[in-house]
Amino acid sequence: MKTFAIVVASMLAILPATAQSHGPMDIMIKHWQTSRDFTLAVADAMPADSYSFKPNPEEMSFGEVMEQVARANGNYFSHLTGVKNPISKPANFDKDTVMKELADSFDFCTKTLQGLTPDQLHAMSGPEGHQMSGLEWILAGFIHTAHHRGQAEVYLRVKNIKPPAYKF
Repeated sequence: MKTFAIVVASMLAILPATAQSHGPMDIMIKHWQTSRDFTLAVADAMPADSYSFKPNPEEMSFGEVMEQVARANGNYFSHLTGVKNPISKPANFDKDTVMKELADSFDFCTKTLQGLTPDQLHAMSGPEGHQMSGLEWILAGFIHTAHHRGQAEVYLRVKNIKPPAYKF
């Protein structure tokens, strides 16, 4: 336990130096791009003919889950700048369409992060009664993606497909 405390204390001591040398937004962009690559790997692991798979009737299909991540990414990040969400619900949820939407949504988010001003990061936005700061919208998007990516991994396992190894 003492060793663990020393390791944690050491990590906390170097954190400010790391944040200064890379910058907080650089760190966010790095992790967002890692999330992009990992989410696309999870989406790609499902065969095209199984994108309509549902583990039970109440669930979204695999394709719907992954497309929902794409649309939500655009929604969360459009709140940061007031730019219209570039991702709209497609007519179908086939693998090619969903993979393109996922990639496009993450690229939109990365571009948004790269251009954010400190004012946008701290500004409150969103629907009445559900306003959050820019930083909160980013974190909400990150959490939402992780949540549904985990759901998609369960779908893969139900189909006896081993999900890609976690990356960060």
